[in-house]
Amino acid sequence: MAKRIITINRMYGSNGRKLGQALAEELGIHYYDRELLDLASERRGIPYEELVKVDEKRASQWRYPVEDSVQMQPQYRFRPMNDLLFQTESEIIRSLSETEDCIIIGRCANHILRGKCLSVLVHAPFDVRVKTVSKRTILDERSAHAQVKKIDKERRSYYEYFTDEKWLDVKQYDLCIDSNRFSMEQIVSMLKTIYETL
Repeated sequence: MAKRIITINRMYGSNGRKLGQALAEELGIHYYDRELLDLASERRGIPYEELVKVDEKRASQWRYPVEDSVQMQPQYRFRPMNDLLFQTESEIIRSLSETEDCIIIGRCANHILRGKCLSVLVHAPFDVRVKTVSKRTILDERSAHAQVKKIDKERRSYYEYFTDEKWLDVKQYDLCIDSNRFSMEQIVSMLKTIYETL
């Protein structure tokens, strides 16, 4: 039986992660976000803390992102840790898609599982996302503004580097949802209905 997978890409501050968690709880299925780093850490024997440094970021062409003994080990020396993490997460995502229904946040999962998942993009107006980030962090509004721009840029760069596709091209997604337009409960209900018909 084919597994039902929902992938959620999200603009920073649009509450895509919270939506994924709420939906997974409602459906009684697993949710994978940072959990993928735990699985990658176990698979490759690389400390979780090192993988966090390169999570959903493309490699710099100028330097390795992990400047310590891990990156300089012989098996990793000539390959950026970002690329190794993406390859490992891709393997894990494909494996998960064959073994269980689940929700996967980011990590180009919609591209990796193209045609085998319900691909969702969660977005919201920029000013709304700035207010959301400011509320949930200790950042003032000016700092939150800069943070939203920075994280969006990192996510776009990461996605486009590894997929050769445009991050915000609606053709990449089955469904695009403005999280400012609908409540969390409405979105969860909508996605639950779609999930049950997959």
